[in-house]
Amino acid sequence: MRILLWHVHGSWTTAFVQGPHTCLVPVTPDRGPDGLGRAATFDWPESVVELPPERLRETDVDLLILQRPHEFELARQWLGRRPGPDVPTVYLEHNAPGGPVPDTRHPAADRPGVTIVHVTHFNRLMWDCGPAPTAVVEHGIVDPGPLWTGGLERAAVVVNEPLRRGRTTGTDLLGYFSGAAPLDVFGMRTEHLAERLGLAEERCRGQELTQSRLHRALAERRVYLHPVRWTSLGLSLLEAMHLGMPVVALATTEVAEAVPAGAGVVSNRLDVLHDAVRGFIAEPESARETGRAARAAALARYGLARFLDDWDRLLKEVTR
Repeated sequence: MRILLWHVHGSWTTAFVQGPHTCLVPVTPDRGPDGLGRAATFDWPESVVELPPERLRETDVDLLILQRPHEFELARQWLGRRPGPDVPTVYLEHNAPGGPVPDTRHPAADRPGVTIVHVTHFNRLMWDCGPAPTAVVEHGIVDPGPLWTGGLERAAVVVNEPLRRGRTTGTDLLGYFSGAAPLDVFGMRTEHLAERLGLAEERCRGQELTQSRLHRALAERRVYLHPVRWTSLGLSLLEAMHLGMPVVALATTEVAEAVPAGAGVVSNRLDVLHDAVRGFIAEPESARETGRAARAAALARYGLARFLDDWDRLLKEVTR
């Protein structure tokens, strides 16, 4: 199958392109948001083919995967065909609704011939998708391996743009948790984070790393902290579990489903989470055993083979 999709979410796309299909990704001279092309920092197979917009009208496309509302118009302009009526179309929704819950109408809810696919059951529950057919294909992870060593008595956090996203990603909680363990916050635009939060640099360090370096850096930290209040299920949490890290997380959105008992500590009581971080820092053997359970749980539910099989079944139904 020849599938046209935009390179929007690097980690998700890296898992999806491991499947048997040819994936066509638009590329523009500036490699901007609508023409990023192939990934520069992820390992993608040769079945991912870059195409400039002017070549799309002459290209056979069996299915569209859209991920942003304006891609409906982009696809119509660049393909000369309407998503849904003219080409089988899936709208992949990565996020929980950002408007008033549970009454936020999905932007693809009233598009004929479009199936909305959510990455978590929580998201499908919370979005108002109207009459549109919906499905859930849970995340899959390209397994980085059991890299955890936990030699550094620090907690790892992964969040992009923590200062801009603020309470959504729990940035305001970092000062509190830095009292349980020094924090290393990985992600885009994390520079000057400690200064902006009024924390000592040693208690809260921000840095941006490529994906391959990030996994090894995470694995050196004793525990993974997920202070996010409202987002879809963070792939960084699942990657940390694959690494064999014990996880401590707010019990929001899909987290309680993703982290079973024994794989970490999940709660909305900040004191419970604070004590859990401190406990894993103090007890490396407990951290090791919990991390093993986290990895086993992640492999069982979020393994790559299951993810690709689920998508293959869905794509056959949509194009039938």
